[in-house]
Amino acid sequence: MDTKLLELLVCPVTKGPLDLQREPHELWSRSARLAYPIRNGIPVLLENEARTLSDEELEKLPPRTPLV
Repeated sequence: MDTKLLELLVCPVTKGPLDLQREPHELWSRSARLAYPIRNGIPVLLENEARTLSDEELEKLPPRTPLV
């Protein structure tokens, strides 16, 4: 997925940033606790298509580095 595109995308629920997960192919919203699928290289940013992230999955994420 193009990094420029990833910088522009936000969670449709919280408008917060998304984290790219290569395995599985998903975009994760920490604030909404949702994982949005990426199908054929296209992010599906629909709340009803997302799955809920578990506490264990969220704990595995590295801390977010602030943008300067």
